[in-house]
Amino acid sequence: MRELILLRHAHAEPPVAGQDDRQRPLSATGLAEAKAAGDWLRAHALLPDRVLCSPAERTRQTLAALGALDCADVREEEAIYEASPGTLIALADAHGDARRLLLVGHNPGLEQLAALLHSGQSGDYRGMPPSGIAVLEFPAGAAIEPGAARLAHFWWP
Repeated sequence: MRELILLRHAHAEPPVAGQDDRQRPLSATGLAEAKAAGDWLRAHALLPDRVLCSPAERTRQTLAALGALDCADVREEEAIYEASPGTLIALADAHGDARRLLLVGHNPGLEQLAALLHSGQSGDYRGMPPSGIAVLEFPAGAAIEPGAARLAHFWWP
């Protein structure tokens, strides 16, 4: 069984006029949400073999606030910022050697990806709140493609 864990960044501060969107930090609420997400991952023994994180400040802070995940392979991945589900599938495929891959990113890409991989359709699906986690399981050797995954867990703070 191969697992893909999708983690949407926690609540961020509202944008400030003239601020680059990539520089928005987490709010105090977001820091608490991210810590809770890390606690949940550890409690369910869902520790990743590899982590790919968007370069945005709020995703990097979310990852840091998760706490220790015992993962030595953590990579910043530019393509995750503003990624479409197709881009995210290509990233997951490119890291097929990881048995449990964690993607830390943004909506709408993550929620559309979760819906697409589980149901085969992304449509106007809106269901991944800040710090939301979707754990998708794929049978051994199965391609990461629409409708191929089982939604094993869905959690949010």
